[in-house]
Amino acid sequence: MRFGMGELIIILAIILLLFGASRLPAIARALGDAIKEFKKGTKETGDDSDKHAG
Repeated sequence: MRFGMGELIIILAIILLLFGASRLPAIARALGDAIKEFKKGTKETGDDSDKHAG
């Protein structure tokens, strides 16, 4: 499911209203860290399955 520019602006406006402008940088940082850890975990899982397959 892909979002267009209009949908993203609406979602960001709702987030801004819910959390306030002062908390947005911390939320964005936490979200970025979570995505980075998720990608790292999926990469490690893929590496482990390659070792066991061979």
